[in-house]
Amino acid sequence: MNDNNLNPIEISPNIYFIGVFDPDIRTFDIIMKTANGSSYNAYLIKTKEGVIIVDTVKLEFQELFFKKIEKLCSYDEIKYVICHHLEPDHAGAIPQLMQKATNAKVLISPQATAMLKAITHKDNIDFETVWTNKSLKLGDKTIQFLTTPYLHWPETMSSYIQEDKLLFSGDVFGSHYCDKRLFDDVVGDFFYSFKYYYDHIMRPFKSYALNAIRLYEKFEIDIIATLHGPILRDNPKRYIDYYKKWSQNNYKLIANGKKTVSIFYLTSYKNTKDMAEAIYEGAESVEGIIANVYDLASIDESNMITILEESDGILIGTPTINADAPKPVWDLLSCMMLLEKKGKVAASFGSYGWSGEAIDMIIHRLKSLNFRIPPNESIKIKLIPTKEELHDCFDFAVEFCEIVNGKMVEMTMN
Repeated sequence: MNDNNLNPIEISPNIYFIGVFDPDIRTFDIIMKTANGSSYNAYLIKTKEGVIIVDTVKLEFQELFFKKIEKLCSYDEIKYVICHHLEPDHAGAIPQLMQKATNAKVLISPQATAMLKAITHKDNIDFETVWTNKSLKLGDKTIQFLTTPYLHWPETMSSYIQEDKLLFSGDVFGSHYCDKRLFDDVVGDFFYSFKYYYDHIMRPFKSYALNAIRLYEKFEIDIIATLHGPILRDNPKRYIDYYKKWSQNNYKLIANGKKTVSIFYLTSYKNTKDMAEAIYEGAESVEGIIANVYDLASIDESNMITILEESDGILIGTPTINADAPKPVWDLLSCMMLLEKKGKVAASFGSYGWSGEAIDMIIHRLKSLNFRIPPNESIKIKLIPTKEELHDCFDFAVEFCEIVNGKMVEMTMN
């Protein structure tokens, strides 16, 4: 199946879509399902003084990308190549493009310098770094650059064309959704893909998304030209509003300013459950804390992610079975890669029969995910907890929650 053609699509006066469609891709970056395929969006801007290329495409599609360029201009007309994001699906054609467009200067964020050299395998490439408040005037087009890092790599940026009220958003507002009709008001229903993309790509960087939105809201935007999926021209503000809503921690209103501590557990013979209940009582005894307990045997992934997102402190309880934590515990930990973890405190607990490796495995994983780990990082109890040991669990929770509340201790991070 091939939804591509050689005809560039004009999306605004003298601004053309020269990207490619990839209808057959079914998995993206390992973690994302792409039932509708995807697209690698790139653009060409024609001005009275020369041409600007905006991003490129995946390496295996570069010949089609070049044919589209050749329909619009000669390579010696290209004055600038703007790279909003240097992930391979957007930078695959850069080395060959720079060999063809020998007069062109590459414009990147300061954080992208080493990456550009690594991609091109050259130290003498003609490039310039740009950031918020820097702009480019070429002919009748004025481009304002916007610093929008970690959306979703450190070097990502956006830009805005003043005359066309057009935002090149980078990966922000993208979708893995392939439809050659291209524009949001004529393609099929892609909202699921739009939300799925946010959850799996942008959700871990919510604070950075809000910073970017503050920049975007300074401009009047008629078109959002994304790097994946449909170009957004039908009330583009609503897509910005979706991101803003999803990126704000509205749960704090529900918690009335209190800190939320979530206690997850899995149990074989009720022992870890008894520990979880004692830990819950300890947490609830701390002023300013709302504690909740969740049985991992009865919770699905979508609920896990929501609860984790809302939590200031996370405690994970597990038995050790065959020298490992059971699968539901690892499922919970795998969800954590989708979170913004800044400031979250985490620890572990559990009952064991022989060696108790699972609790240490959890701590190691939490550290690698960059959670804040308190000095008293875990509590282990062999077999059935005694009353004294359950009291230790209570005290463990109190200490943990005081740290969540702001008690100053030396934290462990990876």
